[in-house]
Amino acid sequence: MPQDRPDDAFAWIDAQRERRDRDGLVRRLSPRPADSPLLDLASNDYLGLARHPEVTAAAAGAAHRWGAGSTGSRLVTGSTELHATLERELADFCGFEAALVFSSGYVANLAAVSALSGRDALVVSDAGNHASLIDGCRLSRAEVAVVPHSDPEAVRKALGAAAGDAGEETGGGTGAGPAHRRALAVSDAVFSVDGDVAPLAAFATACRAHGAALVVDEAHGLGVLGEGGRGAVHEAGLAGAPDVVVTATLSKSLGSQGGVVLGPARVIEHLVNTARTFIFDTGLNPAAVAAALASLRLLRREPERAARVRMVAMGLYGRLTAAGLAAVRPDASVVSVRAPSPEQAVRWAADCRAAGLMVGCFRPPSVPDGISRLRLTARGDLTEEQIEMAVDVIVRTAPTA
Repeated sequence: MPQDRPDDAFAWIDAQRERRDRDGLVRRLSPRPADSPLLDLASNDYLGLARHPEVTAAAAGAAHRWGAGSTGSRLVTGSTELHATLERELADFCGFEAALVFSSGYVANLAAVSALSGRDALVVSDAGNHASLIDGCRLSRAEVAVVPHSDPEAVRKALGAAAGDAGEETGGGTGAGPAHRRALAVSDAVFSVDGDVAPLAAFATACRAHGAALVVDEAHGLGVLGEGGRGAVHEAGLAGAPDVVVTATLSKSLGSQGGVVLGPARVIEHLVNTARTFIFDTGLNPAAVAAALASLRLLRREPERAARVRMVAMGLYGRLTAAGLAAVRPDASVVSVRAPSPEQAVRWAADCRAAGLMVGCFRPPSVPDGISRLRLTARGDLTEEQIEMAVDVIVRTAPTA
């Protein structure tokens, strides 16, 4: 193993690289051509809209009209009429008072968590949350309580302890008053590793017992769950609630790029004035805004696209488990197939690619449970023949335990 030397500032990188090699955790970029022949079950283009003619035409038209970039932060020159239109239509579609578009879903989560908490606040975070929510917690400077995955009772207890409500902890409190300090719970709507849906209604009940807010990341729910793809929060009956804030990405079901925060108008106004990843970041480029807007309008016009994604996911799950593979029943569009080890997961994904199929490969530290798996993303535009081909390749290349 390389030894650190006073004249080599980055010798430690070599040691970490060797450790990754030994543990089978090396990651490499694999640039794809524009016309890749591979069947794609790895991307997050759930509705198959990234290449839809209406969407690409909207992006090209916006680039010609508005330019390639937004030219500045949203508070200077980076807000266009397109941004305002997309925000209005996203808020209306998802059932919230207002929306604010960011340059990515990642920075939207950083903004929501950090701007709605702070040094004297408590943030209760689900153990299965995406890295962007975790990083938002870290940047918030708040006290962070990480609770077991999808456990509303753990959320309730963490909030109750912060409120100093001993009666509530023993079942005797009324829970009528607000917490003595600012508090919020944060959770994915659909968890990205196994594709399970959070118990959002129960989370909201736990939060309301202590006057806490609920922040939900709909990255994998928007366009897939709820009425016409309005998301898991809408499906849970929480859309437009005064104590609920939703974040989402525009890069998955909407086939574009960017992020959004949706919630009460006063929350959105607060983010405009305080969220550092909004104030100091360049606005989302007009082409991406126009593409997301075109996709949203397509989804409104063709709501059956959301149901099709769920049907494809269940079809993949049913056929893979019937073949003897260990897969997790999908609640939305993600189908997780367990692998015996990180090394075998990498080899399995490589063998699939060699056979014409691109799949995701999740290994530690990306998976909180330490279990490596193939991660398949169902797409609503897959044909029956493509589904059959994908199942055949995955089963045929599966490693033996």
